[in-house]
Amino acid sequence: MNTSDLELFIRTADCGSITAAAGLLDTSPAAASAALKRLEKQLGVELFIRSTRQLRITAEGERFLLHCRQAIESLEYAKASLVEMQGEIAGEIRMSVSSDLGRNMLLPLLDDVMDSNPELSVQLSLGDSLADFYMDRVDVALRYGQPEDSSMVAFQLIDVDRIACASPEYLERHGTPQTPEELLQHNCLLYRLGDQIFNQWEFTNKGTGNSEPITKKVKVSSNRICNDGDIVRRWVVSGKGIALKSRLDMFADLKAGRVVEVMPGFRAKSTSLWLICPSRKQVTPAVLLLRDRLREKFKALLGSEQSLLP
Repeated sequence: MNTSDLELFIRTADCGSITAAAGLLDTSPAAASAALKRLEKQLGVELFIRSTRQLRITAEGERFLLHCRQAIESLEYAKASLVEMQGEIAGEIRMSVSSDLGRNMLLPLLDDVMDSNPELSVQLSLGDSLADFYMDRVDVALRYGQPEDSSMVAFQLIDVDRIACASPEYLERHGTPQTPEELLQHNCLLYRLGDQIFNQWEFTNKGTGNSEPITKKVKVSSNRICNDGDIVRRWVVSGKGIALKSRLDMFADLKAGRVVEVMPGFRAKSTSLWLICPSRKQVTPAVLLLRDRLREKFKALLGSEQSLLP
């Protein structure tokens, strides 16, 4: 019983299709079907009920699937442990990252880590939708916001504030808002995740003297909405409007003067950046190295940006 047959079985169960699983594993549907039949013969049970319209996993297949996942995870963890004993970081990290952070911040850091560890390889998936660790074959995800699933292993990397920002050219043409209410007179570039459009922005003023901070919410409008955070960033830089973005995502643009922060007297609700694994078995030496390097890099960047604050 070889591991490639087990991987094929897992992917077929996840996809509900032999053809789809074969495509993901870069093999032909005919070869995939033959491999599944070979596995069923070795086990002496049917793993799937096949019909012309659908493929359905059997009760025996469901039970075997659980053990298969654990077996593959254990093998990968064992390989990583052997490498660690030799004093090297090796193996493969399958990583999901939001589009903005991945393109503009993570790539140079990954290059640095991989140059220092030539036996390490990375499969990178960019996209703002939440990763499905099994369907997408992802070991680790880098995302803003603490995960709600308590069964996952999550490492908090850094707290990040969010800022309202715009290009100097846009502000010269349309004026600079001083309060959240004034945002209603501006084109506010919006981000969409799934069916949710993030058009309600919340700010808290810093308070003066003995006065308590006051929180204000405004429902902004826009002629541009996108489900890709990097597109929203590009719209800001090109002078199309005002956006509410992570300071980390806008770091290079702030430093270069392509965008500036507006309404410095008001603070938006902050967020946090997390490195997430589906289980402890995915927490390999390579993942721990990546976690530590990310923490160092992001803290250094945000620390250096204090000089950019208004």
